[in-house]
Amino acid sequence: MIRALVLVTLLAALPASAKPPRLTLFITVDALGSDVLLRNRPRLQGGLGQLLNAGAFYPYARYGYAKCRTAPGHTTLSTGANPWRHGITDNRWVDRATAKPVNSFMDPAHPVLEVPLAPGQDASPANLQVETLADRLRVATQERGKAVAVSLKSRAAIALAGRLGQAWWFDDNVGKFVSGTWYTKEFPAWVKELNARKIPESYFGKKWELSRPRSEYVGEDDRPYEAESYGLGRTFPHPLDGGLPSPGLTFYRAFGVSPYSHELLVEAAKAALVGEGLGQDDVPDLLAVSISGTDLTFHEFGPYSWEMQDTLLRLDKALGDLIAAAERAAGGRGNLVIVLTADHGGAAAPEQWAAQGLPAQRVSPGALSQALTQELRKQFGDDVTATVEELDVYLSGKSLEGGKVDGAAVRRAAAAWLAKQPAVVTAVARDDLFSAPDVAGQLGPLRKGYFPERSGDVLYLLKPFVLLYADAEGTSHGTPYSYDSQVPVVFAGKGIKPGTYLTEMDPVDVASTLSALLEMGMPASAEGKPRAEVLTGK
Repeated sequence: MIRALVLVTLLAALPASAKPPRLTLFITVDALGSDVLLRNRPRLQGGLGQLLNAGAFYPYARYGYAKCRTAPGHTTLSTGANPWRHGITDNRWVDRATAKPVNSFMDPAHPVLEVPLAPGQDASPANLQVETLADRLRVATQERGKAVAVSLKSRAAIALAGRLGQAWWFDDNVGKFVSGTWYTKEFPAWVKELNARKIPESYFGKKWELSRPRSEYVGEDDRPYEAESYGLGRTFPHPLDGGLPSPGLTFYRAFGVSPYSHELLVEAAKAALVGEGLGQDDVPDLLAVSISGTDLTFHEFGPYSWEMQDTLLRLDKALGDLIAAAERAAGGRGNLVIVLTADHGGAAAPEQWAAQGLPAQRVSPGALSQALTQELRKQFGDDVTATVEELDVYLSGKSLEGGKVDGAAVRRAAAAWLAKQPAVVTAVARDDLFSAPDVAGQLGPLRKGYFPERSGDVLYLLKPFVLLYADAEGTSHGTPYSYDSQVPVVFAGKGIKPGTYLTEMDPVDVASTLSALLEMGMPASAEGKPRAEVLTGK
């Protein structure tokens, strides 16, 4: 009798508990590494701080592949798969037919609307090999549920929207939100109205000022290894005119670096909520917002800079506005699920690390390419060329393509030379990637990031604190080390058990967990698993 009563009680509760949220808000904060967030968390009292306090917070998620970059990071988050499945191995790779770099979402067949045609521009998800969360939602709801992604970056918006959603990004050549013909043939009214507001232009000629007293910022404002791009200078206040008499390309890029770009994306998200009617009925919708300004700030000034501290303080406030708008659209937080995470972290400027006593250095990819080319030509002839593209080395030349020299021998010779370089910890020819012993666990991340048609002939890893970067100032990311690969993940809203979960998770679990919360199947090629503790607290 007691068992029967328990069963009846459970069955009665099922419809309510199984009902998916009306709206899922998927926030990615570009370059928000775990270390950056945790160092700044005590000062975060707005939307971001409240989300961390009220949600299921994983401080230590870690990507499993080596090249932690924007395009593969967003694609991994949206598909639940690693690059060896989804095929987006980097922001760009070298086209073997031309030996020239191509962007990850290039698609000449589907150009960007209302933008001057530029060869190689990111435009569509044609290169994406697997299904995204947005695609799965559209299929599961028989296209009744909507999926919209907005970002400053095309490669972020496209990765989150997949093939069946909508992707909108800000094009700094024309100063407005755009999309490609893959997604639409004409801008909808809400995008036209958003662009007509000319929000970036309202900041032209103004300055990025500190939001708090100078005494509250840690470290020094003026550091010699910070960049001075787009007329911003190295110190506060930063002028926002791009050195131009009226808004143009360098102004829009300066604006993108500034935290006022967060406000632009929030306004774009709010316009999408209203314009697309997201969260208005029981059919679940998805709104993905990728905050790009944090990454642009990071590259120019570094993760310890006053600029990074200030952009997070302003993001904290902006996210409060975004979350409030999502709650209104869904009819309350009881109808809303939120996830916030990042596509990668980022390294400090190596000069900062070196001054602190760490074995850090800056390595030029061009110089590395040239030195390797010279070595290979000594052994195999004058037409062999090596091109270093992040952690990949692409080999080209008529003797290689015509089979006059043994390709495997050239690749292994290149790997052997790289492995002897002081800044390199390991290198392997693609022929040996999956058969070589992985004694120190260094090949595993290279394997998960390897896609045969797009990855290099040789793959390698730099030692910790070594930065591969063409510029003499600023910094970057793209390694498996914790400063690049470790990111926060927080779930909040309907059905979520709050708490801090110190277990390390893989970001491939994000899409699978959201699928479970949405009461639908996972993206077709997902490798991740739902985090049961998000629902149970255990």
